[in-house]
Amino acid sequence: MSSKISKLAQQVKADPKDSFSKFALALELLKIDQEQKALSLFKNILQNEPDYVGVYYHLGKLYEQLGENNLALECYKDGITVATKLKDLHSKSELQGALINLEMEIEDTL
Repeated sequence: MSSKISKLAQQVKADPKDSFSKFALALELLKIDQEQKALSLFKNILQNEPDYVGVYYHLGKLYEQLGENNLALECYKDGITVATKLKDLHSKSELQGALINLEMEIEDTL
């Protein structure tokens, strides 16, 4: 395990409510193909802090990677709702783009 992952894991252990450290740890875990651990962290963030808008895009992409397109679609839509509520236009735009791309990809396979 890299020192970066180790440090982040220690931060999460010291403060289990620290969504930022969990998010950073999940992103690092994805780099070393630890999808299930990252998935667990992303889900935990949403459960404890549903307004953490940055997690919706990455969780949606992970769902796509895992072949869970319906969950990805739902995640993007939920994220758009949160971004709209928070008036976070940048995140909303990214999520809308991801949603449209996935919908077109699904349509192409029909």
